[in-house]
Amino acid sequence: MKFQKKLIKAKFLKRYKRFFSEHVLEDNTTVIAHCPNPGAMTGIAIAGVTSWLSIQENPKRKLKWTWELVNINNNLIGINTHNPNNIVAEAIKDNKIKEVLGYKTLSREAKYGQNSKIDILLEYENKEDCYLEVKNVHLSRYKEIAEFPDSVTERGKKHLIELSNVVLSGKRAILLFLIQRNDTKLFKIAKDIDPKYFVEFEKALSVGLEVICLSCNITPEEINIGPRIELSVE
Repeated sequence: MKFQKKLIKAKFLKRYKRFFSEHVLEDNTTVIAHCPNPGAMTGIAIAGVTSWLSIQENPKRKLKWTWELVNINNNLIGINTHNPNNIVAEAIKDNKIKEVLGYKTLSREAKYGQNSKIDILLEYENKEDCYLEVKNVHLSRYKEIAEFPDSVTERGKKHLIELSNVVLSGKRAILLFLIQRNDTKLFKIAKDIDPKYFVEFEKALSVGLEVICLSCNITPEEINIGPRIELSVE
């Protein structure tokens, strides 16, 4: 996924009211940027770190700046939770995810279950429909280990139940954790942060939910899927 324009380098100052963030550009101008991330952003929202912003000259937008990346220990990390669906959809269309090769139709935000929408629905006449939910991951509290979630997620638990029901109905369901960083080798559920999510995750695995964990290759110009990451369930 290429950014529409090359990102602008800045220095992160603070995050407030959840969806607002303050940054200083290289010309010392202070700007307010939209923070497209509802999570805790543990270990990422650190005052003084290098940040990267996108800009849209749209007069209808309240904030023309959007926070996209942060540099932690010389490693770029994607913080925009709106990007993973686009990254994954593009990778599927380019046949870069082996588990979902051969599907003819890709639909976004298709309705299913109990008033839910699936991120990506894959269909083909000679295959079972495949329901694919994408989760953004950026938390890493321990060396080379990525974790999800970074805060309690009722919505995430609902998705696990919905995906389990898809499997029980005889169709495919995949939960894809897209790790928007490339410095991890193992993925785990952060059960100390949300133990109830971990319980539902184990239940979903037991009925046949498929899980894919992918890292990302990130530059200020684009974000693409990277190597696969091992899943650890404990």
